[in-house]
Amino acid sequence: MICAALGMQAQGNNSGLGGNDEGVESLAERVLGLEKKNDMFNVYFNYTASARTDDEAGPWQSSFKAKELRFEITGRLTDRISYRFRHRLNKTNAAQSVDNFAKATDMMFVSYRLPGDKVELTGGKVCQMWGGFEYDENPMYIYQYSDFGEYMDIFFGGAHVSYKPVPTQEFIGQVTHTDNGTTDDYYGCRPVAVHETGETRALEQSKAPFTYIFNWNGDFGHGLVQTRWAAGIQQQAKGYTSKVVMLGQQLTLPRLQWYFDYMERWDDVDRYGIVTSELMDRFLGGDYTPTTEFIDHGSVEFAGNEFGHYFTDTHMRSFVTKARWEFAPKWKLMLKGMYDVTGLRKQTDYKNYRKVLSYLASLEYYPVRSQDFRVYLAYLGRHYAYNKASALNNRNTNRIELGFMYRIKCY
Repeated sequence: MICAALGMQAQGNNSGLGGNDEGVESLAERVLGLEKKNDMFNVYFNYTASARTDDEAGPWQSSFKAKELRFEITGRLTDRISYRFRHRLNKTNAAQSVDNFAKATDMMFVSYRLPGDKVELTGGKVCQMWGGFEYDENPMYIYQYSDFGEYMDIFFGGAHVSYKPVPTQEFIGQVTHTDNGTTDDYYGCRPVAVHETGETRALEQSKAPFTYIFNWNGDFGHGLVQTRWAAGIQQQAKGYTSKVVMLGQQLTLPRLQWYFDYMERWDDVDRYGIVTSELMDRFLGGDYTPTTEFIDHGSVEFAGNEFGHYFTDTHMRSFVTKARWEFAPKWKLMLKGMYDVTGLRKQTDYKNYRKVLSYLASLEYYPVRSQDFRVYLAYLGRHYAYNKASALNNRNTNRIELGFMYRIKCY
């Protein structure tokens, strides 16, 4: 009722981190019969919850879990000016030291489209414009990210310019902060880079800790084939950078959608912390002491050691493929496979020491055509394979979920 009080229409044809609103009725329409008049103010709740059982942390355990709970407002105030705000309701609201935004705030930006409708300027807290279709999808629709996507931190203060020479081709140049806080905030107290020679060097705050991204989004055959390609460089700390390439391509048929993403990154400092958390103890001869203070890297938290030691020259390569098939009215089958390879670039023994194969299947039922609502039963399996040099044990994990996803369109 509160949502309906303002009496404004919902936004249609969202893409990327939103959803497909075509044919979806808002609560204001269904409950109060409000007439659609403009696109200035649109409200959504993105909600995913499930009952699950898994052995990911050891013995099988069962629980109920709210995976995603986000509040979103979007609108187009004029032909030229639009805005978007999205806030996660189950994450910390503490303001970060650099951009003064809470980690819970995904986006708060304003866009201005220049006369001619080919150039648009955007500024505020934005989503980094990397490539790939897994990356571009609304998080509420993701059952499980690849390792590459799971550890990414992607919402930062910044700005970008979008250029569409023709309606089907878009080019974006973007500059954002690399982190929401300082180097110490991100990597822990007194962080230290550990080189392959054993040399250690203190990580110092960069004077310009920015990320630079170039993105190309293509559309061919009236939406039959789409591309999302991007490359960029991130200033991690003084003298240390990350280089990232993400290439996604998608085939869209009336009853079948399929995409394939290729992603690769080269980090001067172990930004994800995967290699550090698994190998640092062995590399330092048992002197690696975890702390109780966890550092937030994307959607994953892990503990560094008390002096914040991090490996240099790490590398990750990922392949992701996903297909969704509408095999009967209101029923869809979703299949997804992921393969991640991680290691140290300059050490032969640990070059590709970690390989993770993930496989996922979900049966989805859409009971109401006019709502973006689905009930699902899903299974996720993962196989972790390590080489002999790492002295780590291979393992398998499993997860079963019965849940629902509902992008509630208030109006």
